[in-house]
Amino acid sequence: MSTEKCFANGSAAPGPVPKGHIRLYSMRFCPFAQRTRLVLNAKGITYDTVNIHLKDKPDWFLEKNPLGLVPTLETPAGEVIYESPITCEYLDEVYPEKKLLPSSPFAKAQQKMMLEHFSKVTPYFYKIPMGRRNGEDVSGLEAELKEKLAKLSKDLANKKTKFFGGDSITMIDYMMWPWFERLETFELQHCLDGTPELKKWTERMREDPAVKATMYSTDTYKAFYKTYVDGKPDYDYGL
Repeated sequence: MSTEKCFANGSAAPGPVPKGHIRLYSMRFCPFAQRTRLVLNAKGITYDTVNIHLKDKPDWFLEKNPLGLVPTLETPAGEVIYESPITCEYLDEVYPEKKLLPSSPFAKAQQKMMLEHFSKVTPYFYKIPMGRRNGEDVSGLEAELKEKLAKLSKDLANKKTKFFGGDSITMIDYMMWPWFERLETFELQHCLDGTPELKKWTERMREDPAVKATMYSTDTYKAFYKTYVDGKPDYDYGL
């Protein structure tokens, strides 16, 4: 699409997905949608992006995905796929070049188990900043997050590999990365103290071309999240 600006209710629906492309319905600052953007970029897939105003969703988007969630993929045949891990696995199967998931059923199951574990970590990235904003004592929540990150760091140390699926980046790294990219935004970077392996992993991830292609600066994230917590998210911030 020619614009990164978000489509709100009342906006004209984009045309059909061109042959040989896939379309991503997204929101520029959404960590779940960033997972899919990372995979699309890492695999070199030709795609276009339609950003959605998540507080005022277009009817035509809700017709495609009644849950109204991003990321959502649409194919030229009009097939619609959503939920971030499902979109990413779909892309890895349909575009077999540069596979991100391992071929071994056990190794694939291990990545899914890691992802399940990590899904218990992501809520802290919202609970802690919101608690702080409400003047609550979040030291207990911070201690829990530190413990979970320390476990991840230990798991990585035990694997003796640079990344969570081996010595090159695989799907699980991309599934976890968006929240680490936002650590500084949420003033949680101190939760990496005492996790040397995880710190090294974040440094390696920052060098990855797909990570570089999908990231925003901490200042941009902070400015967006300020509008978000104030109840008036500026999805077009910086455009």
